Amino acid sequence: MGDLDTDLAELRGSVASHVPAEIAEVLKADREKFVGTVVEAAAKPGTAMPDLTLPDANGAKVQVAEGSAVVVFYRGAWCPYCNLALRAYQREVLPELENLGVKLIAISPQLPDESLSTKDLEFTVLSDVGNELGRALGITFRLAPETKPAFDTLIGDVEKINGEPEWELPYPTVLVVDRDGVIRYIDVHPDYTTRTDPADVLAAVKAL
Repeated sequence: MGDLDTDLAELRGSVASHVPAEIAEVLKADREKFVGTVVEAAAKPGTAMPDLTLPDANGAKVQVAEGSAVVVFYRGAWCPYCNLALRAYQREVLPELENLGVKLIAISPQLPDESLSTKDLEFTVLSDVGNELGRALGITFRLAPETKPAFDTLIGDVEKINGEPEWELPYPTVLVVDRDGVIRYIDVHPDYTTRTDPADVLAAVKAL
C-alpha cells in the first residue's frame, strides 16, 4: 500500500474506535453497501468534460474544462477522508503538476461560503452547487435516509452545509482532462474511505 492507503486505513480504525458504537455500526453498514460497486453510469475516457463554470470559495467563476487538469471530486470539507486525500494530493501530486503545467482542481457540492475551511489548500477549490457537474459525469448518489442521524450527530447538518435537500453526494473521483477538455482517465471510489493513489494520478497525467 502507498502512504495514502496506509493513512486512510489508520483513519478508518481511528473513526471506528472514537465514535459511539451505534454510530460506528451505521457507518460500517453504509460503507459496506458500496464496497465492490462499479459505477456503470460514470463518464468514460475519451468523452468530453462537461463545459461548466463553477464558483470558487470567493464566488469567482472558473471554467473547469479549460486546459489540462486533474479534477478531484470530494464529498465536503466535513469528510475526514476527503481532507486526508486532498492534503496528500497537495503534497505528492501538486508540485509535479506545476512542473508539467497541469492544474489541480478539487470540487465538492459544498456551498462556496462553506468551502473556506479548505483555504489552506494551495490549489483551486470549486463548489458544484446542486451537483450539476457531478450528475453530468454520472458519479453522484443519494445517501440512505437511515444514515442521516449518524451524520448529523458527527458533523452537523450536511443538508445545510451542502445546500442539498436531496442528500446527493459525489463518489470520490479523480479525472485527468487533457488540454482539449477530453477526459483521459477517471477513477471512481464508491467506498468513500478509499482514494486514488497519488502515483496513479501522476502516471495518468504523464500519459497525456
